[in-house]
Formats: sequence, C-alpha cells, structure tokens
Amino acid sequence: MGVMTRAYRDGKLFDQGYDLVKVTEYTASTDVVQWVDVDVADGGGHLREVASCLNLHELAVEDALESHTRPKLDHYGDHLFLMCVALGLDADKGELQITEVDAFVARPYLVTVRKGTGLDIDDVTGRWDRIHDLVGHGSGYLLYGLIDTIIDGYFDVINDFDDFYDKVSDAIFGERAIELSGQRHWFEMRRSLAQFHRLAVQMEAAISSLMRRDRNAVEETLIPYYQDVYDHAVHVAESTDALRDLVSTIVDTNLTLRDLRLNQIMKKVTSWAAIIAVPTLVTGFYGMNVPFPGFGRSWGVVMAVFLLVVCSGALYGAFKRRDWL
Repeated sequence: MGVMTRAYRDGKLFDQGYDLVKVTEYTASTDVVQWVDVDVADGGGHLREVASCLNLHELAVEDALESHTRPKLDHYGDHLFLMCVALGLDADKGELQITEVDAFVARPYLVTVRKGTGLDIDDVTGRWDRIHDLVGHGSGYLLYGLIDTIIDGYFDVINDFDDFYDKVSDAIFGERAIELSGQRHWFEMRRSLAQFHRLAVQMEAAISSLMRRDRNAVEETLIPYYQDVYDHAVHVAESTDALRDLVSTIVDTNLTLRDLRLNQIMKKVTSWAAIIAVPTLVTGFYGMNVPFPGFGRSWGVVMAVFLLVVCSGALYGAFKRRDWL
C-alpha cells in the first residue's frame, strides 16, 4: 500500500491520499496538520523519503525500521518518537499477537509506522472523524486517537483471558484429570499473560511520560483526554495483576486437587490390596503341608472359608465407612 495521507485545516479534513511531494508542501503551512502512515514492507524506502521531507531524526528512523516490542517514548528536539504495541490474543493457540506501531509526533504532523495487521487503521481514522474539531490543537489529538484505539484493544485481550480462565476453573473440578495437551495449552496462556502484563505496564509508563507537563508534549486542552486514556492503561495493568493472581490460585488449586485424587487412588489400591491379602493369608496357612487344627477334616475347610469371608468383609466394611472405597 505504500503511504496513506490525510491533511486537516482548521480541524477539517480537506485532503487525503496525496503523494509525498505535498507532504513537504503542507509541512511548510502553519495551519495544516497532517497524518502520514508508512508501510515498511518495501525495506524502508517510503519511510526514508518521509523522514527526509520532515527532517526526522536518524536514530528514531533506525528504531522504526527495526523490530522492537518494548513501548517507549524518546524526545528528539522538535519531535517525539513513540513506540507502542497493539495486542490481540489467539486463545486456541495460546499466542499473544503483537503489532508494533511507531509514531513520529510534532505539532504539524503525525507519522505512523505499522509492522503488521493487528491494528485496524479504520478504527483510528473513524475516531478522529467523530471529534474532528480537536484536530485544530495539532497532531496531539491524532496521537490520542491512536493510543486510545490501542488501549481499547487491550480490554478485548483481557476479556479473552477472563473467558479462558473461567473455563479452566470449571475444568479443574471435573472428574477426569486434564490431559497433557491441555496442560501445555495452560502453560502457553500463562506465558502470554505474563508477556501481556509486561507490555501493558510499559505502555502505561510511556503514556505517563508523554503527559509530563515539563516536556510540553501535549497541549493543555488535550490533557483530560490523555488522562482518560492513561486511566484506561492503569486499569489494564491492574486487571492483568488480578488475572495473574487468579492464575496462581488456579495452579495451586489444580496441584492440590491432583494430590487429593492421587491420595484417593492410593487409598483404594491399598484397601483392595489389604482385602486380597486376607484370602492369601488364610489359604496360605491352610495350604501348608503340616498338621494343624482341622487338618484333613470338613470343619477345617468350613473354618478356613469362615475366616476368609469374615475377615475380608470386616476390612471392606471398615474401609467403606472411612470412604476409602
């Protein structure tokens, strides 16, 4: 797709889909705010052209061309470089889907670099169009719309984790133990949750740094909007903490239930072994090739059978009362 462009004047969209020649032209206009979205699938050629037009810092451009998964905010003189991630979850595979989104931010422009398809850019532009008047305050509102869309996606991931662990909570109390493949799936989901928590906390820190008033990165008018999205980021981080606590509880409960099931099995095996040992003992005693009371007599057979039945029945009853059988 190459490059997507939009230009706003006085909070209204007046041009879009234009080429890079106009990017330079609009940059020289003090009343124009523009958005440029760059596809780096071509090896970074379009990004380097945009960087040349807007005089973007070479270190920030290098970061945008490489793959990173740690949200951060860097300051480069007249512009900022924000690295953030859009997240999704494939619950069937237990994989966290990460789409890196880099942003070059200055008052007259927002340049975005998306590495993947995990962020629906139509959601972002739709959000801009709903409250387009705020674009008159510079690209800060465009950046807010981008971040807000990304953070909203985090809540979808949290809901997916919630649904999965609700099913897990029900499954561990089932009659049958979880199969090895299921245990592997649990492990993958737990690892994805830990990764999600780390990225969410780093994203929260990046937004917090963006809001620092001593850096003047955000206009005063837009502070309430950024405060709102920051509160959402904090909520996400707190929700992941709660999910991690839930997962730890599920793991401990699962181990406890496995030990309980094993003890039940051992009690049953031991009980039946004890019951079987009685006939073995009686028949073994009466099977010795030596004289004993009742040897060669009918009442000796009756005594052996009586001892076998009574002792085995007594053990069975005792174990049954103790719920071992």
